[in-house]
Amino acid sequence: MMPEEYGKLFENKLFCEIMDNVTDVVMVIDQETRVVYINQAYEKTFNRKVEQIIGKKLCDIEEEHTPAIQALKTGTALIHRTEYLKSANMDSVGISCPIRYHGEVVGGVSVFNNTTEYIKLVSKLQRTKEMNRYLEEQFDSSVTAQQAREFVTVNSHMKHVLGLAIRVAKSSANVLIRGESGVGKEIMAKIIHANSQRHEGPFVKVNCAAIPDNLLESELFGYVGGAFTGARKEGKAGKFELAQNGTIFLDEIGDMPVNMQVKLLRVLQEREVERIGGSRPIPLNVRIVAATNQNLEELIRIGKFRQDLYFRLNVIELKITPLRSRKEDIPILVHHLVKKITGENINVDPRVMTCLNLYDWPGNIRELQNVIEHACIMRDDNLIDVYALPQYLRSAEDMEVPRAKDMNYNLKDMTEILEKDLIQKALKKFSNKTEAIQKLGISRSSFYDKIKKYEIDVDDTEEEESK
Repeated sequence: MMPEEYGKLFENKLFCEIMDNVTDVVMVIDQETRVVYINQAYEKTFNRKVEQIIGKKLCDIEEEHTPAIQALKTGTALIHRTEYLKSANMDSVGISCPIRYHGEVVGGVSVFNNTTEYIKLVSKLQRTKEMNRYLEEQFDSSVTAQQAREFVTVNSHMKHVLGLAIRVAKSSANVLIRGESGVGKEIMAKIIHANSQRHEGPFVKVNCAAIPDNLLESELFGYVGGAFTGARKEGKAGKFELAQNGTIFLDEIGDMPVNMQVKLLRVLQEREVERIGGSRPIPLNVRIVAATNQNLEELIRIGKFRQDLYFRLNVIELKITPLRSRKEDIPILVHHLVKKITGENINVDPRVMTCLNLYDWPGNIRELQNVIEHACIMRDDNLIDVYALPQYLRSAEDMEVPRAKDMNYNLKDMTEILEKDLIQKALKKFSNKTEAIQKLGISRSSFYDKIKKYEIDVDDTEEEESK
């Protein structure tokens, strides 16, 4: 087909009317990649005049690997999925085919359309599917939404921390929660989310220590289809995308590899994320709450944690006190956990509280919850006694007490037994009477009155303490 024949074809009014009623963009190029025809859909789709591209060589205004040019060179039809058009500054999908005349390739025709809205819709659909999958995984989590609104404490320091958490929840500042394993950092993070303006958005947890290093990047940032071997063909949204308009909780942040810390820092600075294998940044509107049980300052000193990331995360710091330092919370926690586990108001032997108060709780509230669950299962009828506790919590003295069914249930008698038992054990455990009095939470005069009342033998070498 000669150039003059091209011209005659596109001067045909019937042909042009038909092409202009096609909703997809139709473009025809000649053997030299010059654009010889383009229909009116081009203007509607790309908001550019047809005259701006007619007569121009496609090889001058598009990339060399553009499907239309490749179809002309190879003589083979090509389907283009999400192909970027430099001339229109947007993505397109479509098909390009060579035009043959007497067996010779003399031009090409492309039919394509704008994919911007399509891509947005697919991305939103993928994010929704991933969010549904995440929520299904979290449905059976031991920490429920109701628990997230509860942090049982009578400790003055923890009341202050709770008040601070609720106050900072109203802002969008990043929060770093610090505390030993099992103290309730995730529940504190959920309290922040529940009291924030994002409470209707998602709360997404990422355990940085539980995900293998080679999978952490794809879990956090997601990937496009075919980005690596084993990747889903439709791609996957990362946890940051799932947390859009909500809160992402980065638990055990101190265990994150240094190379990932660099990428996380960029996300925090730019407030956007890029999927693995992708080239289009995704703007983020996400609240960051991080948590750790490690000494980040020491990790910074030895080069295992980036100082700039530390300052980004540590805008507001909340420190949760370990259970051994707030044992006044144990009784209220015990009754709270018993009611939660059994749904009933089960009685608790005073000696159980003695055992629990004398233990140091390295596993904190998580360990206490496991102990109470064990006790609820092993209890005798409607009473939890020392025999229901795990073996490691029972002392030799506790093993000598009678089984619950044989015990004296007189409240006054049992209270006196508990008082005497607590005083004797406090005197054995602590180095001097002053410390024992402080831990028992009574006055010095009351302490000595009870020593006399219960005829408890004490070392009189600290007589000056009573003066």
